[in-house]
Amino acid sequence: MMPDMTGSDQRPIPIPLTLLTGFLGAGKTTLLNRLLKDPALADTLVIVNEFGEIGLDHLMIEGVEENMVLLASGCLCCTIRDDLIVTLEDLLRRRDNHRIAPFRRVVIETTGLADPAPILNVLINHPYLAMRFKLDGVVTLVDAVNGMSTLDAHEEARKQVVAADRIVLTKADLVADGQAVEMLRRRLLALNPGISLLAPDAPAGDLISAGLYDLADRPQALRDWLALEALASDSGSDHDHGHHARGHAHDHHHHDVNRHDESIRAFSLSAEAPINLATFELFWTLLRSTHGAKLLRLKGLVALAEHPGQPLLVHAVQQILHPPIVLGGWPDADRRSRLVLIVKDLDEAMVQRLWAAFLGQASAALTPPRATAAG
Repeated sequence: MMPDMTGSDQRPIPIPLTLLTGFLGAGKTTLLNRLLKDPALADTLVIVNEFGEIGLDHLMIEGVEENMVLLASGCLCCTIRDDLIVTLEDLLRRRDNHRIAPFRRVVIETTGLADPAPILNVLINHPYLAMRFKLDGVVTLVDAVNGMSTLDAHEEARKQVVAADRIVLTKADLVADGQAVEMLRRRLLALNPGISLLAPDAPAGDLISAGLYDLADRPQALRDWLALEALASDSGSDHDHGHHARGHAHDHHHHDVNRHDESIRAFSLSAEAPINLATFELFWTLLRSTHGAKLLRLKGLVALAEHPGQPLLVHAVQQILHPPIVLGGWPDADRRSRLVLIVKDLDEAMVQRLWAAFLGQASAALTPPRATAAG
């Protein structure tokens, strides 16, 4: 079977593609869930890039299980690019051969630490993919609560802002100081003059259907980054430690988040047996009180002893733990507690030991006391 063709030159009709980015905890998955409920996006294929050895973000997206592609994590600067090429080419073959539903739009949700330049380089410069897809826009979410400090501390966050043609300012209702929000707005406009600043409840059409992404309208800094990215891609000089197009020869465990700041790590915690809610809350409280400045993100599912069939969805951004949500059931067959943490300058082994210590307390609490002999 052949792909959809234009009438004049028989070239495939390009499929609109939107890149959804934003730093950790900015609200990308929340926004995506809202957009996917819009009937206009019913034929959308979602690609989620995950981090860590336990993927969780794809479980948080509602109602798109059959139109979901989960990219394997890895070194972001090259694996994202290579995996994305392989994934998009495979999806096109399956779509053209009617092996999957004929999606009419693609949304790629990046990790919060993603540098957008490698992905944009693929979508703009790849000889085949640039013909089959049209970059419809880059939507960047900025968290009004942590936006200023995030821009100060992380180059990736600044790049995400510069790459955008629309910015969604989230969580502004949580900031009591209106002047602080206005200062953030001015900084965003300074980084990317002429950018459209939108509210999280903006209509789907304002966010997704922006027309062709035009580099001529983007800041010079972005064009410079993409030029360097294209050179690196052509020369194959991304790294010198044995990467392969479909996999790596080295352990991802400590090298899967960010190519610029080696002090940032992602790792996971898990538990086979259910734990008490009080135990989890005490673990988080102690971790936050002793290492709060080093915690960037926590997200996961907790199997509670109180109701093991209904997992607790937990989500923390930096030191703020958002109200946990009790789900109606498990989203997949894996019933373990599983947490993914992103940290900066924090020893994983120490956190693992702390987690293990609290699991020991939880196990003791769930174990009935032994009967003692009388007399």
